[in-house]
Order: sequence, then C-alpha cells, then structure tokens
Amino acid sequence: MSVTRLKRKNRKDKAVAARRRTALKIQNFKPVMKGVDIEAIKEEFKAKKAGK
Repeated sequence: MSVTRLKRKNRKDKAVAARRRTALKIQNFKPVMKGVDIEAIKEEFKAKKAGK
C-alpha cells in the first residue's frame, strides 16, 4: 500500500514542479524585439492624416 502512495506522490510532485517551471517561464517571457523602422511608421501616419 505504501509503495503506490509514494509513486503517486512522486508523480504529483513532478507535475507541481513542471507547472511552476512553466509559470515562471511565462512570467519571464519577453517578446522578441523586431527591427522596426520608426521613420516609416511616422510617414505612414502622416499620409493617413493628410488623406482625411
């Protein structure tokens, strides 16, 4: 009886640790900064504003 309890507890402990690891990874995630051309975006806004 005690053997099955230990196996079950081991599985549960591993699952809890895996959930904790994934939660920490999600919290620390930073999106990848792409090379954004700011000047092109400004020109696009100016063109939209002039069009209205």
